[in-house]
Amino acid sequence: MERCDWVTSDPLYIQYHDREWGVPVHADKTLFEFLLLEGAQAGLSWITILKRREGYRKAFADFDPETVAGFTQKEIDQRLKDPGIIRNRLKVNAAVTNARAFLKIQAEFGSFDSYAWRFVDGKQKVNAFTRIDKIPATSKESDAFSRDLKQRGFKFTGSTIIYAHMQATGMVNDHLVSCFRYHEVMETRAKE
Repeated sequence: MERCDWVTSDPLYIQYHDREWGVPVHADKTLFEFLLLEGAQAGLSWITILKRREGYRKAFADFDPETVAGFTQKEIDQRLKDPGIIRNRLKVNAAVTNARAFLKIQAEFGSFDSYAWRFVDGKQKVNAFTRIDKIPATSKESDAFSRDLKQRGFKFTGSTIIYAHMQATGMVNDHLVSCFRYHEVMETRAKE
């Protein structure tokens, strides 16, 4: 079974690649989860975040944006002592800031899903890369998405982070064409 070249032998990485990466996500809670995790990942490897995902789930109220948006300074300080997450003050503060901005988008658009997917015209963008070095770090869509998020007050949402978010949530299918998931992810999209 052939996978994308970036997948290591770590079972957690394999499971993530085989079950989640590139599958279209429309649940706001999951979209918030990936925004939070991608922001936490900035400057680190994705496996570092995957290994702490359960810690993030516990520390950030099972990725409930309403609860996270209501965190007090005391609750933020508690998270900065939590060894289950990346204890970076800017990233933890950004998670709370982003939760508040996320709720505003939900109020304006009815859902974050409606807001986010408009950057790809409501359907998955399917690429056909044969080599990992051809996959871009950004796109015109991630540039526009990032710019709009920043105007709305989001932090840790640069174009590279947002492109990774778009890949993770299936807004973009960047599985290599040789990867067994390339066609499966497209089939998942077709079933929606």
